Amino acid sequence: MKYRKLGNTGLDVSVLSFGASSLGGVFRDVRKEEGIRTVHTAIDMGINLIDVSPYYGLTKAETVLGEALGTIPRDRYILCTKGGRYGQDEFDFSKERLIRSAEESMRRLGTDYLDILLLHDIEFGSPAQVLEEGLPALEQLKSSGKVRFFGVSGLPLNVFEAVLSHSAPDVVLSYCHYSLNDTSLLQLLPLLERNGTGLINASPLSMGLLSNRDVPEWHPAGEDIKAACRRAAEHTRSRGADISKLAVQFSTADERIPTTLVSTANPDNIQRNVLWTEEAMDEQLLQEVLEILKPIDGATWPSGRPEWGGELTLQRGERS
Repeated sequence: MKYRKLGNTGLDVSVLSFGASSLGGVFRDVRKEEGIRTVHTAIDMGINLIDVSPYYGLTKAETVLGEALGTIPRDRYILCTKGGRYGQDEFDFSKERLIRSAEESMRRLGTDYLDILLLHDIEFGSPAQVLEEGLPALEQLKSSGKVRFFGVSGLPLNVFEAVLSHSAPDVVLSYCHYSLNDTSLLQLLPLLERNGTGLINASPLSMGLLSNRDVPEWHPAGEDIKAACRRAAEHTRSRGADISKLAVQFSTADERIPTTLVSTANPDNIQRNVLWTEEAMDEQLLQEVLEILKPIDGATWPSGRPEWGGELTLQRGERS
């Protein structure tokens, strides 16, 4: 396993990190024992960053993860959880709720401190509450020693620009913007580097677009994006390869992207993902797939409240 620096935090994070959302049964029913084995496999394979949230499975993911970590020395993993999102449409970024949320998460996770605490999907909160209550709450938790580093997560890239102009987060978590079909996250790198902000990239499969499975019905991408990704998957399959493998390799290959989160509750699957990162990428196939996906590179979907600015949508790598 390779490791990279996470901004100015001083943390060395594995290039592939573990997203524990699956432990909450977000994508399928998961037996607790299977989830625990997956966590142990991930750590044994060299993964040291684990990301979770009270929203995943409505606290189930944190509970299962806490049980899984109970037998693992605390210095073997970097623990990241979130606050502010507690249900499909339940968001509360108030200072009081976030401080209480952090305490609740620590109890479920069996720890007296969090390495990283993020505000979860900030584009769904009011900018005023996120900036004036949420971020100060995280700063207070950091000052108290209960949180080592803090930051924010979200889909639209412009929310990170808004936060960085107002505060100094240690970390940001971005998803679906550095994958085979969307590399627009690269536009944000100069700003993050100037601020010393660590970057966690998530969803190298673009929430299931880059897979041999059918795209989930709930996926918010437009038909043009889905169709291009289907063509890319079919082409990869015709070459005797797996687009999921290529996607994971692509997202973890760039030295400027410290770590990429993958979520699974299957021990064999997390082992397979780790081994993929250690294999050489098929550069010829990569170029062929990128050419198929070029017409939709940077195309995304709206997310969040308009108060954050514009339509919160990037098209072909340009801000709308």
